[in-house]
Amino acid sequence: MEWYLYVLVVSAGLLVGFINTLAGSGSLISLPLLMFLGLPANVANGTNRIGIFLQSVVAALSFRKQKIFKWNEAFYITIPAVIGAFPGAVIAANIPKEFLNYAIGILLIFMFFIVLLKPEQWVKGKAGTIKARPGILQIIIYFLIGVYGGFIQAGIGFFLLSALVLSSGYDLVKANALKVFITGAFTLIVLPVFIYYDQINYLLGGLLAAGSMVGAWIATKIAVKKGPVFIRYFLLIIILVSSIKLLIIDVFF
Repeated sequence: MEWYLYVLVVSAGLLVGFINTLAGSGSLISLPLLMFLGLPANVANGTNRIGIFLQSVVAALSFRKQKIFKWNEAFYITIPAVIGAFPGAVIAANIPKEFLNYAIGILLIFMFFIVLLKPEQWVKGKAGTIKARPGILQIIIYFLIGVYGGFIQAGIGFFLLSALVLSSGYDLVKANALKVFITGAFTLIVLPVFIYYDQINYLLGGLLAAGSMVGAWIATKIAVKKGPVFIRYFLLIIILVSSIKLLIIDVFF
């Protein structure tokens, strides 16, 4: 592989880590890039998880250092997501990619209008009403998100943010911090599945991760400094771009 392609992978990783930490769907950049470089779709899916895991670790530690969340806040909502992630990874090859893209694209359009029309809920959260432990409905929601996250990474950040804001009541800054913690936890669980099936290219995964960790660290600083209003606008842009890619570019072209 030519030297400039290595630089391209690291640069893409930086962008992916930034987008994933502030919003989500950075994998819509990294997965096509890995496949463009010659990796089969299943190997690209596995390879992508190295960057996801390491960027999540960096982002979670940075958010925690800035006292955005407490470990016990993340613990109870992470468990159902982790449990759901393993079967999601095991069945990763059983759903046609075209159907999945179409379904995600429709969900993202729906989510775009929710974020657009209810700004106060995303910006302010529900201070004083957040429970330390999730209820049954929330456990089911996080479990299903975990199943999806184990299956494929693309779009998982949006679904986690929706659950954390609309179901659990966090504002966007804390929701982003908890999102990366949960993502890192279930990615750690599913990585051995892809390793077992020999679906990881460690060189490309390492290069992608190197950029992703830097991008994630930068994003945490911006998230805390700019606050939930900035994150909401950034989220709206990324949701719209991602839905267009999935519904128009991937489906019709």
